[in-house]
Amino acid sequence: MKLLRFGEMGSERPGIIDHNGAVRDISALTPDIEPGFLSSLDFGRLRSLDLASFPFAPADARLAAPITGTSKIICIGLNYADHAQESGLPVPDRPTIFMKATTAICGADDDLILPRNSSAVDWEVELAVVINREGSYIGSGEAMQYVAGLCIGIDFSERNFSEEGGGQWTKGKSADRFAPLGPWLVTLEEIANPQALGIWLEVNGCRFQSSNTAAMIVSIADLISYVSQFMRFLPGDVILTGTPSGVGLGQQPPVYLHEGDIVRAGITGLGEQSHRAISWQSAQGNEQKRRPAVA
Repeated sequence: MKLLRFGEMGSERPGIIDHNGAVRDISALTPDIEPGFLSSLDFGRLRSLDLASFPFAPADARLAAPITGTSKIICIGLNYADHAQESGLPVPDRPTIFMKATTAICGADDDLILPRNSSAVDWEVELAVVINREGSYIGSGEAMQYVAGLCIGIDFSERNFSEEGGGQWTKGKSADRFAPLGPWLVTLEEIANPQALGIWLEVNGCRFQSSNTAAMIVSIADLISYVSQFMRFLPGDVILTGTPSGVGLGQQPPVYLHEGDIVRAGITGLGEQSHRAISWQSAQGNEQKRRPAVA
């Protein structure tokens, strides 16, 4: 199944992709794709539904992030050996964990807002894992039972923000629109092997990242198990499982995003994302245009 959310920001509705590839509105089934829905998800019941009985979503509807109510985004650094090499860092002997603010979440085709005073916004395409139930101290053998589904994630990063003044990476990872998810949440029965998915990212039509999840140092199941030793998972939590080589920082010289650049990314079976980079000032102007006039 491919679950999704569609509609303008703040007015999203839940949806599902039918057998013909069309988006159906499942608001009659659930008010949203949120933690309570994920924790009670009955895949057998969903598969038995007559999707033709649900109305079509508007053909031009915006695709939002496929989940809402996420309590935390857990990021795994340096989980592909080639990315560690291009970053000039040793391959860690255990997963590197950092966090990303949930306010960074946005949809699969939303504009990327370049933060005010930024000059080094970079890209990192990643396989995102969405958790379906609460758990701590999870064994690797049972870890995939905690997965609601997979989607594309991009860990946009402002490298100067991360490095300046000490501290950790989080401050360069958490700007608005820095965590696009989607376009869909794909449940595991549609994915033959999550550890054998092609993963890629392009900027202005030039492919910078091209790899496969088979190259991950630590598998999805082992990541879930490891992270659960340090924090409790809740339904709707997201794990970004690391990025392969080809990020802007790794280019010679480094390449970063500017207003007007187009970022496209995809993962086998999980769809594609596309983002147009706009300045913070342009984003503020767009927001002002949307606000109704005061009488």
